[in-house]
Amino acid sequence: MAASKPVGYAVIGLGGFAQRAILPGFKHSKKGKLVALVSGDKLKAKRLARKFGAGASYTYDELPACLSDPQVEAVYIATNNGSHARYTVQAANAGKHVLCEKPMANSVEECRQMLTACRASDVRLMIAYRKYFEPSSLELKKLYTSGKLGRLKYIHSAFGIFLPPRLERGAWHLDPKLSGGGSLPDVGVYCVNTIRWLVGEEPSAVSAYQWAADPRRFSQVDENIAFRLDFPGGIVAQCTSSFQAAESSFLQVNGEKGWACLSPAYQYDLARRLFGEIAGRRLEKKFKVIDELSLEIDALADAVRRRREPEPNGVQGMRDMVVMEAIYQSAREGRTVPVTMPE
Repeated sequence: MAASKPVGYAVIGLGGFAQRAILPGFKHSKKGKLVALVSGDKLKAKRLARKFGAGASYTYDELPACLSDPQVEAVYIATNNGSHARYTVQAANAGKHVLCEKPMANSVEECRQMLTACRASDVRLMIAYRKYFEPSSLELKKLYTSGKLGRLKYIHSAFGIFLPPRLERGAWHLDPKLSGGGSLPDVGVYCVNTIRWLVGEEPSAVSAYQWAADPRRFSQVDENIAFRLDFPGGIVAQCTSSFQAAESSFLQVNGEKGWACLSPAYQYDLARRLFGEIAGRRLEKKFKVIDELSLEIDALADAVRRRREPEPNGVQGMRDMVVMEAIYQSAREGRTVPVTMPE
């Protein structure tokens, strides 16, 4: 198949994020084409298919028909976290490549199932981490790898959003079976994954503390969690995630020769500012809002056409899950927990 032919995608899950970001992302995609939509609401799927130019629409019950369509070469899974594994395995068994929203799944075991299914069918599995492609993050990584900051000593990062009370009833975010947790897998995972990617190491130990200002509402998932990642090379990262703070995010790295901070760091729809000081000289760069979702769509499509492993792949997603399981264990047990990555 010609490398220039766009990869046909079906988007599974048409919630708010899909409508605001994923579906519009296909308009700017150079290597992907939206061909089908899948939702629990048939009328919704048809309406959005007309709006965004998809040729077909299906309900979840009709997913086998969607996956049998030869125009559908890949799926973008944007459902609740608890269903990522099920739909990934189903797509892989049908020979479709998978771009899965973060977090990859609700457990390491589910991640293993996803990897096994994709490998058995020789299809690509990519996790939707925008930071691997977004220009300001790439600039920060370049600063670090160039040695301009010197040897890194510590990192601070946080991502908080405000989950309004109107979402209390029926919100999958507050159901641990659907979400896998609270603020940690929803927004804290950005801190975990981006720091791992930035420093190029796996943490050897974690410690964490969890608290809730509204324990009734957040009785089953974490409202706030602070955690520390210790890396073998001596870098220490301090991170916080929250479901009840004004929306904000930052990532600051501190080395022997200088420091740099990216803020906002993780939202997809805000202009970014990278600033700091290196050897006594001030640094500041601004980055305009771009369509980050189209970059992910194109990245998997390119990996499919070139028959190569995408980055970030399912292994990276599983390693984030290993770290997050250790963070939750530390918060429960009140002790530092070692991190052991699976084979």
